[in-house]
Amino acid sequence: MASEILRAIEAIVMVAESPVEPSLLAQLLEVSPTRVEELCAELEAAYRDEDRGFELVRVAGGYRFQSHADLAPYVERFLLEGQTARLSAAALETLAIVAYKQPVSRAQIAQIRGVNADGVLRTLQAKGFVAEVGRDPGPGQAVLYGTTTFLLERLGLDRIDQLPPLAQFVPGPEIMDALEHSLRANRADPAPAGAPDPNGSGQVGDAEIPPR
Repeated sequence: MASEILRAIEAIVMVAESPVEPSLLAQLLEVSPTRVEELCAELEAAYRDEDRGFELVRVAGGYRFQSHADLAPYVERFLLEGQTARLSAAALETLAIVAYKQPVSRAQIAQIRGVNADGVLRTLQAKGFVAEVGRDPGPGQAVLYGTTTFLLERLGLDRIDQLPPLAQFVPGPEIMDALEHSLRANRADPAPAGAPDPNGSGQVGDAEIPPR
């Protein structure tokens, strides 16, 4: 019986277009959600022990099959061959803001990036990475945006809080101190001979301009 249920889980997850929630698997197989979790763990271990090219993973609240992580270069080559449509730097920046600050409004995104984000947001919505998740209770009731389960699926995450902390992408204090020291040193450099005095003192380098 267990063998048949295991095969049924494989069959269902194989044809599903999105991750299958344990509760749905439990309903279809007429077993408890806990039992589904145990069986999925068995499948995960079996694929790992057999060193298969795919694995059963839990993402976006459900289970799906995906290629093994160490085979990513081959899969990327297959998927990207002949394709040039990728997210721009602006889209990636905006997506990161939404992911880490959600729920967030257009105005808040624009304030962080320093530029209007309307076009980029439309692109991210069209790709299914971002969606409207509510309204700001304040004046104007601005639309608030958040990430989607589709994005979680694409990133291979089960929950959005599994994103790496931002602190690891911020330069350490020693780097910031070195940068500040370098900038101060540049500002303190004397002007070369013959260069106009930025303070307008009437001097050119070491020579003084004679009065008229």
